[in-house]
Amino acid sequence: MDNELIGERDLSKLKWRCRRGLLENDLFIARFFRKFESTLTVRQSEGLNALMELSDNDLLDLHLGRKPLVQVDTDLDREDVREVLNMLRENC
Repeated sequence: MDNELIGERDLSKLKWRCRRGLLENDLFIARFFRKFESTLTVRQSEGLNALMELSDNDLLDLHLGRKPLVQVDTDLDREDVREVLNMLRENC
């Protein structure tokens, strides 16, 4: 079930949830959705949701590789979050 594609309604909610106050984060996330929204899985959406719990500055530091994931939040050092973070970084 985790590798099942995310439904349209859940995708719409996720996009809304991903709106950020920092323009740089919004740009990274918009590129992410342009590239991956048609293939986004439930597991990946869970990882992205977890990243959205971070502050804008911590999220940007992760995007840019200024801080490792474990330094920002040890609870986020999981497979789904690492996968989504790598996907986000592909679009930098």
